[in-house]
Amino acid sequence: MYYLAKREYSHLELKLKLSEYADTLEFNEDALDLFISSLVSDGWLSNERYCEQFIHAKKNKFGRYKIIRELEEKGIEQALIEQHVGPLKNQELLYAKQVWQKKFKLPPSSKEEWSKQARFLQSRGFDVSLIKKILNAKEE
Repeated sequence: MYYLAKREYSHLELKLKLSEYADTLEFNEDALDLFISSLVSDGWLSNERYCEQFIHAKKNKFGRYKIIRELEEKGIEQALIEQHVGPLKNQELLYAKQVWQKKFKLPPSSKEEWSKQARFLQSRGFDVSLIKKILNAKEE
């Protein structure tokens, strides 16, 4: 309960966190699964709430692809990811421009600078077509 009071967790994330202490608490794998399923049924643990909270926290810094990859690593189902990340696509250009402006402020002046800025945005998980729109619009 202490962990859940601080922030939302995915089922897999909480299970991994609690499994660190399972030996000292003399919990076996089945008891841990039963405990997590009781948290889910009582409404204390929800992958959907976790997904919403995670996207809300990350959308201003990262692109859709990085958010999707991180959610998959946290054990969130693909259908749930698609449901919550879908609406993000409409705002992604705006978020990408904000991330770009915060880091670089000036348009690229050379091919090397263009490549550097493109790599930065791509490492943040933004789509290549969005990157081209942002950097080519600034060149004109």
